[in-house]
Amino acid sequence: MPIPLTGPLSYGMQLPIQSQSALFAEPWEAGATPADLAAIARTADRTGFAYIAGCDHVAVPRRLAAGMGTVWYDPVATLAFLAGVTERVLLMSHVAVVGLRHPLATAKQYATLDHLSGGRLILGVGAGHVREEFEALGADFDGRGAVLDESIDALRAALGPEEYPEFAGERYAFGGLGQLPRPAQERVPLWVGGSSPAALRRAAVRGDGWLPQGDPRDRLPAQIARLHALRAEAGVAGPITVGAITEPLYVGEPGWSVGRRTLSGKPEALADSLRAYAAMGVHQIQVRFRSRGVSELTDQMAAFAAEVAPHLDNPDR
Repeated sequence: MPIPLTGPLSYGMQLPIQSQSALFAEPWEAGATPADLAAIARTADRTGFAYIAGCDHVAVPRRLAAGMGTVWYDPVATLAFLAGVTERVLLMSHVAVVGLRHPLATAKQYATLDHLSGGRLILGVGAGHVREEFEALGADFDGRGAVLDESIDALRAALGPEEYPEFAGERYAFGGLGQLPRPAQERVPLWVGGSSPAALRRAAVRGDGWLPQGDPRDRLPAQIARLHALRAEAGVAGPITVGAITEPLYVGEPGWSVGRRTLSGKPEALADSLRAYAAMGVHQIQVRFRSRGVSELTDQMAAFAAEVAPHLDNPDR
């Protein structure tokens, strides 16, 4: 059965290999294989990671290719492949640029993924930022914020329990159109990505979770307070899962240069540092490990799960 997002601080990871931006990809990822990706997913599944995540870009223009790269696996295809080689770990899009596609097309893809995986989907969504990508697909770049807002509402309907979902908005309307299979979950968790004022409001009003993007630690407490205030002002009932992307990690003392921003050292010290996120009101952390190959990465994942994670909930454990 799926791994629940429980406890004061759960942990997941965005997968390597499937996205290879120069900002975060390790050199070894360029020559990695589908078998390597599957091995990483199996390690996450076996060692108790809450989720694995994949990104979404259809095409990257030349002007951005030096930084972003052009390696961006399709998230639905990738997560479906990994669903077949795992049993418990949740499968998250971080994030799906849903404004690039009609909500019914998005719902068909992700409902099928949730059905086939036994209810393991977390649908993370974001506005997108690449104009040429939108234009090539005939999508509205300048109005992408409003499109995303309506797409979220439409997806709520289209991913619900009804075989014939109904929705009527300014841009999208559908009814009398059956879509099976339905998701295995009664309510697919919908997390909103981004840290702009608009993204924060969108998460507060429409999201089941918030996925910040690039917020340093010292900025998070104010952002989280604002998130809860906006949610209360909107009268939205129910909890919201708050996430954070941690600094790069290396469990133990590295014998190579892992970069000045990387947190490294003894497991207890790493856990002590990461518990600060829980104190801010964060429920789940997204971790990324420095590594020189797939075996070092899976060793780091296993070490984190065995030696760091047990100390995240209770410093005396």
